[in-house]
Amino acid sequence: MKKNLKILTIIFSFSTLFSKPDKPNIIYLMCDELAYYELSHMGNTKIKTPNIDRFAREGLRFTNALAASPVCGPLRCNLLTGKHAGHSSVRVNDGGTPLRADEVTIATLLKERGYETGGYGKWGCGGRGSTGVPEKHGFDEFFGYYDQVHAHTFYPPYLIRNSKEVPLAGNNGGRSGKTYSHYRIFEEAITFIKNNQKKPFFCYLPFTPPHGMFDVPREEPAWKLYEKEAWMKDPSVPQDAKNYAVMVSMIDRQLGEIIALIKQLRLEELTAIFFTGDNGGQDRFKSQEHPRGYFGPNVCPNTGVEFRGEKRDLYEGGLRIPFLVRWPGHVSSGGISNLVFYQPDVLPTISNLCGARVPPDIDGISIAPTLIGAEMAGRSQKRHQMLYWEYSSQVAVRYNQWKAIKTAKGKKSDWALYNLDTDISETKDLAREQPAILSTMKDFALKSHKPARPGVFTETSRTKHNRDRQAKFGFSAKATQINSKSQKQKQNKKK
Repeated sequence: MKKNLKILTIIFSFSTLFSKPDKPNIIYLMCDELAYYELSHMGNTKIKTPNIDRFAREGLRFTNALAASPVCGPLRCNLLTGKHAGHSSVRVNDGGTPLRADEVTIATLLKERGYETGGYGKWGCGGRGSTGVPEKHGFDEFFGYYDQVHAHTFYPPYLIRNSKEVPLAGNNGGRSGKTYSHYRIFEEAITFIKNNQKKPFFCYLPFTPPHGMFDVPREEPAWKLYEKEAWMKDPSVPQDAKNYAVMVSMIDRQLGEIIALIKQLRLEELTAIFFTGDNGGQDRFKSQEHPRGYFGPNVCPNTGVEFRGEKRDLYEGGLRIPFLVRWPGHVSSGGISNLVFYQPDVLPTISNLCGARVPPDIDGISIAPTLIGAEMAGRSQKRHQMLYWEYSSQVAVRYNQWKAIKTAKGKKSDWALYNLDTDISETKDLAREQPAILSTMKDFALKSHKPARPGVFTETSRTKHNRDRQAKFGFSAKATQINSKSQKQKQNKKK
């Protein structure tokens, strides 16, 4: 009897390990502007990310994951709706352009499946008073920033929960205060997970660090990782650069805490965790010695090979992102995938993993077969024939190893064509040598674009939205003057 019981236990354990849960939990942690080469497992010798490195060893790492846009707001729309830039509603990066009222998001689909849905961090898909607020798009709760300008400060007077202000004690915008906003956001996310441990949940974490004003408390435990680092004591290194490194390590610490909590709650095999960046890195903290930025976000530390461009560009530097997935018992550990995909693919992937419906009008393709295997996913991995981007005056298309890009509207710029297999730095234009391939890609670009139809502000004015933007500077008379001057400077630049 005992022997039979032991055999049954082994069979049950085996079947549990290799059968996909009907409704797995999803945690999607996306860091704002964390770059491909800013993680220590990618060879970065300055920024310390021990928990992310362990995460990569225990999960699957993608080498060809791409942002859907080189800037914050549009890519969040692409990610949440499964639509590429030629079909999406949010294509400008003003922080307030909203989703349309009828648009379906990942949260909408999972809500239909009985999931609890929470978001914590930076929204960017519709300011307060618009059709694009998260509570109108499937989220039971969203806590953090709705507007991107508001999100520039870690010491705002308040954060937003479902369009209502939550005061933060001792803060008035700018670069100092008593309540560090990201700590509050992280606490709320942890509370959401704990409160829903017995239900299927979707926890969306579009964390703001390390973007914005580079501020982090001196009490942050991550500072201890750098106590013996000579460059941290070097007065020639900007303080913001030092803060930036600690902010990345802070996120690393918090990822470790999330995993520890999932283990404590015995949810490890029921929870798929995604860890990624939002768009390509920005070459911050440049100098003569470090022309591509102090941390070289777009330069391979081991080879010196560079991604061309950076944030706001459709070159690889603006699109290449870190992307890791950990799900013990379902996603193989220590794996590396070269699959080429981008953020519109996230919606169908999560829908497939969770048994949710997939809308017919999306551009994304599920990568679930790559994550959990073709047998478990029920089909082999499909691939995009081509991928499409547009932002501002730029347009780009990816076709296998080929990348076509046009950097200006009209006749101001011709299309360029690069072979990424042999020229990842996009330096040798092959447009004249491969006219047939380029012609096919240009036709695809033409068919991929439709005029944008953004959502609207439903209130008679944008009072609340403008108030959130003002909160970056605080509400003193001096801050209002600074904000007014800043807005005038931006308007003059546009002219």
